Amino acid sequence: MTLTVQVRERGVVTLPAELREKYEIDSGKVFRLIDLDGIFVFVPMLPIVPELAREIEQIRLEAGLSMDQLLEELRQQREASFRDPDDES
Repeated sequence: MTLTVQVRERGVVTLPAELREKYEIDSGKVFRLIDLDGIFVFVPMLPIVPELAREIEQIRLEAGLSMDQLLEELRQQREASFRDPDDES
């Protein structure tokens, strides 16, 4: 597919409606622009936090942990990682 776009004031480029519809591109979606010696590639930025949250939730459920148990375990891990190895208390 070959489409023509125009750069407007302040560098604004409008993607044609058929592309926005085809790829479900809504206002506010973020893209990375890659410049390959004058060939521009737009790559959608995928939010990683929601994906990580789903993975953590799946692991929690598979382990049979409540949210309180998970948080307590995280607190213990954090305390252990910041504990001074020379401190014997």
